[in-house]
Amino acid sequence: MSALTLPMLSPVSSLESYVQAVNAIPMLTPERETDLGRRQKADGDVSAARDLVLSHLRLVVSVARNYMGYGLPQADLVQEGNIGLMKAVKRFDPERGVRLASFAIHWIKAEIHEYILRNWRLVKLATTKAQRKLFFNLRSMKKGLATMSASDVERVASELRVKPEEVVEMETRLSGQDIAFEADSDDEEAAYAPVNYLAADRDAEPLHQLEAKESEEGRAAGLEQALEALDARSRRIIEARWLREKDPLTLHDLAAEFSVSAERIRQIEAKALAKMKKAMPA
Repeated sequence: MSALTLPMLSPVSSLESYVQAVNAIPMLTPERETDLGRRQKADGDVSAARDLVLSHLRLVVSVARNYMGYGLPQADLVQEGNIGLMKAVKRFDPERGVRLASFAIHWIKAEIHEYILRNWRLVKLATTKAQRKLFFNLRSMKKGLATMSASDVERVASELRVKPEEVVEMETRLSGQDIAFEADSDDEEAAYAPVNYLAADRDAEPLHQLEAKESEEGRAAGLEQALEALDARSRRIIEARWLREKDPLTLHDLAAEFSVSAERIRQIEAKALAKMKKAMPA
């Protein structure tokens, strides 16, 4: 198969020109993306990695736009996001069945977060994990820099599941005078700095999320396999007693359904659970 021809990006004079340039780069088909991913992973093919990066630059632009409210240069946000994209391409494994865009978005956001934390200056507000989370959410939800109305406060509090007074307090802090957001090493509150909060969240890393997803899918497949080993009545009892999201049936409900005693239903249930335990993969 001939190599995909992508236009080289020449130096541009503005962000708008850059956006136009990256939007002109054709998107990859799933088959082409898989081929390039295999070449990059197996052989370290620089040309394949380049094509994967260039074809996803528009994704970085899209993600970076969500962080415009921090007063930082949009071009710098895009540049940092591109670094995250390159890290994602280096770690991309097409055999996992996940598209590069879905995999890369976490790395892109991580790099942009790190850039914001290195450069954003504002009131020292990081006293609890909940407040640090509220800070980032409130910055993304606020429209412009105008003071929020009472209805805005109620709406944000409802969406973030916090008290209205917490939203008001955080907005006040966001409007305060600037000081270092990333605490100095000799600061007694350095342990509460937002940079530590984000860096410690290992569960947000792409590989951890992917592994968790695969583990969940494996458990679901194992459960279905174990259910298939049961007879129709036993499966009905297990599903009605254990797998219903709402209003699981009682032993007496099922006893009436099958015209047997509640004790007989309990015995069938216990036997079915033991059979399923043996059938579930280790």
